[in-house]
Amino acid sequence: MDLTLILAGLALLLALGLGFLLLRRSGSEATQMAELTGRFDQMARAQSEAQARLAEGLQAQERALAAAVEQRLAQLGDRVGLRLQESSTQAQASLTELKERLAVIDAAQKNIVELSTQVVGLQDILSNKQARGAFGEVQLEGLVRDALPAANYEFQATLSNSRRVDCLLKLPNPPGSIAIDSKFPLEAYRALREAKDEAAVKLAQRDFHTTVRNHVIAIAERYILPGETADWAVMFLPSEAVYAELHSGFSGLVEESLRRRVSIASPSTLMALLTTIRAVLRDVRMREQAHEIQRTVGLLLEDVRRLGERVGKLQTHHEQAGKDLQDIVKSTDQIQRRGERIKEVEIEEGGTAAPATSLPAPDILIAKR
Repeated sequence: MDLTLILAGLALLLALGLGFLLLRRSGSEATQMAELTGRFDQMARAQSEAQARLAEGLQAQERALAAAVEQRLAQLGDRVGLRLQESSTQAQASLTELKERLAVIDAAQKNIVELSTQVVGLQDILSNKQARGAFGEVQLEGLVRDALPAANYEFQATLSNSRRVDCLLKLPNPPGSIAIDSKFPLEAYRALREAKDEAAVKLAQRDFHTTVRNHVIAIAERYILPGETADWAVMFLPSEAVYAELHSGFSGLVEESLRRRVSIASPSTLMALLTTIRAVLRDVRMREQAHEIQRTVGLLLEDVRRLGERVGKLQTHHEQAGKDLQDIVKSTDQIQRRGERIKEVEIEEGGTAAPATSLPAPDILIAKR
């Protein structure tokens, strides 16, 4: 709008300048002034009309722009509402999933708390010598019960020297009954694992060696009784870690225990020993029942002999029946041939037979009969 006014003003000035030039040329001031006034009025009217048209155009553009802006805002509002709805749905789904995961985490945390309580309880059991002994006995009992018949073992058996062994495997001679002790030196092993510096490690190794060696000597003196038990016993370690530590770092102690006829066993090696013992017991039972097996085999052979005789008789009957069937077939063929010959004989009037073909005399006699 300001530019239009400026242009209109410039046009007015230009018209005035031209008017003055015309006044100078014509020499008639009244006529020139009238013309200038008329032109000025025309220009003023044109300017007013232009301003009116410009105002109408601007209003139309403003209305179109307002409508476009309003439409754009409506579309934007719809999109924002849709996005907000989608975001709300996603947020609700995420919250539901988060609640489920929190529930799972809560349950896992409860399990962890229960497991930690159980671990603390297990540590309390293993820290007490009597409870630790009971733990070893329970594990030993489970292995023995799963591997051997009930008649071949006894728990807490009392020997002739009034010593009570954790488990006594009752086996025939040789080797005889085998004693198994289920105690293990956990304190010395724990001190060895918790040692930090070199001096503490050496001290813990010496204590561990002494503890295990004394235990091996005690087993050899208490549970190896000539004439009552086998000439060797078993020290059961219900911990694979202690067993591995002995064989990896104290091989000399393991060799000494073997010289003293004390075998050190972990759960896995004891299971292998029990499996071997079960096979030996099965072999012993087989030897004990060998005579019964031989008698049964003799009876079986006798049954086979009788079966062979009966099969032979059945075969003889079968052959005789076959021969009889062949004789029956031959007789049937003869009868059929003779019947066909009789059928070919013609009987004349007066009772005289006139053979249509020449037949042998015996066949004619048979036909007359």
